[in-house]
Amino acid sequence: MNRPVVEPLYDRQSAEFTRESGSEPRQPILLQYWQSLLRWKWVVIGIVAAALAAGLIATLLMTPQYTAEARLEISREEPNITSVEGLENAQTGQDDEFYQTQYSNLRARSLALRIVRGLRLSTNEGFFASHGIAPDELPNASEGGADTTLNDERNNRELRENLAVELLLDNVTIAPISRSRLVDIRYTSASADYAAIIANRWASEFIAASSDRRFSRTADARDFLEQRLAELAQRLEESERRAVNYAAANDIVTLGNSVTPDGRSLVDRTLASTDLEALNTALGQATADRIAAESRLAGPDNASAGAMNPTLTTLRQRLAEAEAEYARLMSQFKPDYPPSVALQSQIADLRASISAEENRIAVSRTNEFREAARRESDLRQQVNEQKGRLSSQNAASIQYNIYKREADTNRQLYDSLLQRYKEIGVAGVSVNNMSIIDAAEVPAVPSSPDPFLNLALALIAGVGLAFGALVVLEQIDEGLRDPADVRDALGIPLLGTVPSVEHDDLMAELEDRKSELSEAYFNVKSNLAFVTERGFPRSLMVTSTRPAEGKSTTSVSLAQTLSRTVGRVLLLDGDLRSPSCHKILGLSNARGLSNYLAGEADWQGMIQQTDSASLDFISTGPPPPSAAELLSTDRMANLLGELASRYDHVIIDASPLLGLADVPLLARTVEGCVFVVETNGVSKRSLSASLDRLRQANARLFGAVMTKYEKSATGYGNDYGYSYGYGDDKG
Repeated sequence: MNRPVVEPLYDRQSAEFTRESGSEPRQPILLQYWQSLLRWKWVVIGIVAAALAAGLIATLLMTPQYTAEARLEISREEPNITSVEGLENAQTGQDDEFYQTQYSNLRARSLALRIVRGLRLSTNEGFFASHGIAPDELPNASEGGADTTLNDERNNRELRENLAVELLLDNVTIAPISRSRLVDIRYTSASADYAAIIANRWASEFIAASSDRRFSRTADARDFLEQRLAELAQRLEESERRAVNYAAANDIVTLGNSVTPDGRSLVDRTLASTDLEALNTALGQATADRIAAESRLAGPDNASAGAMNPTLTTLRQRLAEAEAEYARLMSQFKPDYPPSVALQSQIADLRASISAEENRIAVSRTNEFREAARRESDLRQQVNEQKGRLSSQNAASIQYNIYKREADTNRQLYDSLLQRYKEIGVAGVSVNNMSIIDAAEVPAVPSSPDPFLNLALALIAGVGLAFGALVVLEQIDEGLRDPADVRDALGIPLLGTVPSVEHDDLMAELEDRKSELSEAYFNVKSNLAFVTERGFPRSLMVTSTRPAEGKSTTSVSLAQTLSRTVGRVLLLDGDLRSPSCHKILGLSNARGLSNYLAGEADWQGMIQQTDSASLDFISTGPPPPSAAELLSTDRMANLLGELASRYDHVIIDASPLLGLADVPLLARTVEGCVFVVETNGVSKRSLSASLDRLRQANARLFGAVMTKYEKSATGYGNDYGYSYGYGDDKG
């Protein structure tokens, strides 16, 4: 059987093509987003237009709302009208805290309830109607009957009040004016009259509520509180001193304390408990180490040695290899054959080394177990001693905790009285520190809906949704669009990118050396010249994942380009299922590869001449019943061996990979293969599956060619024709 001699290939799979003429740099991230936007522009436009339409419809359907505004001044100081100074210091606390408290009081539920009861809003159906609540949706508090009890009426009235309070709180806005004492009270309603009435009433009720709180404070006996504070301070000092002295006398050293929600102090950790915890942790680790050592000591020698000892694993592997080699020699020679005698001696030495290594491991495990057992025993003894010390300390801690509880109780009593002493004060007669600056007027124009604001929000929402949809669509779309993705996603070099051309006459494009297509395939040919030590591979197979990716075009173009610069080239159409190279070249497909694989011996008669004197072509011939069976014979390898002796280079146009067994069969007869990838065509998962099939067939993969590349689709790339076209335009 004659097989083609395949010379060792120069491993350049890791060569970087990033700055070569056949590769492309990764485009900036902003440019990627821009190209994605152009690719999905109609989806984006549709989403934004739908959002704007929804915003416009919602604006037209909204009920007009009116907002009335009352302005209130809240002074920090309280001017006194008498010479008697109040007992409460007006400057206590920070201004920010004071004003934040007032703003919170302006939104208090109690204030809203005062307004509801003052204006009798719970029985005012016009108020509820101004907020979109029909009378039949309200609990009827006034209607009575035989089945209506006093409790039912009271419950209905409370429900109405609660509903009115919720409406007030939902529609009021408290807006402080920055760097001032002024605050605006805004109320929004569908009725302009109700909006003004409630805004004014809110300001007046707030002032009234503030005055009521001021005069409701009671004056406690400060002298009595001072006396009680002095007594509690003395008791607290004595109880804390007893606790500290008792802890020192009984060697109780606390390392961490915590306070419960009720104010009691708890001892989280002591020095003795911490030492016991550390010893117990060390004991647990020592016990685990002893058990592990004991398990290794009692375990099977072969399994443990093979799993844990790299030296023993290496020796056994070498022994297996030597025994296998010896068995192979014995199938051909006698035991006294010199290489067999040498292997016997080597096998004996390896077995002796393995035995010595196993003995050494056994001794090491015994020593390891003894050391682990000794350390466990020492730690266990220390733990028992520490347990005794901790037990004695725990017994003493009972009285210590009693002292601590007594100190905590005294401290809580003292803190409570001290806080109460600080809060209580008797204020003198003073004027109100709050006043209405501007009363609310009945608004003449509605405050909402604002068409421009709603459309702006709808536009922002539409843009956000469109961006999200764009991200989702980009994630779903798994095709390769960026030449840099070939290396990043597939892990193979990029040999070049081939632009998408609209010309029907492929051969005319290739013969025009200034054309974009000719330039692109010249780049691919130039990059393939570096994949082996001697240059362009002697035999090369071109394949792809699926049909119509540009595989046959690439085969013909490479053969045509190669024939112009090197010696004789043969193009072999190996796609027995769907041949197309003869159509591109305009030649016959009457006899070809299938005839030779089926048994014909005259392969020279199958060679056809092309327009190029240095390029010959063998077509596939008639379609066979089973292409895989023909390719699985040795005749394909014999044919390539014959062709290699006559031609400098042989290029095979193979069938697609997925679902067919042809390519793995052809891969073993050539030096390597070129993988054709259609731009934005096959998904990355399918491409990875195709590459896995090539790797499983031990095929040498030189790289990928990206075909049907649209510069306008990605926004960058080599501008083919630049060096030839600019002069014609400018003269």
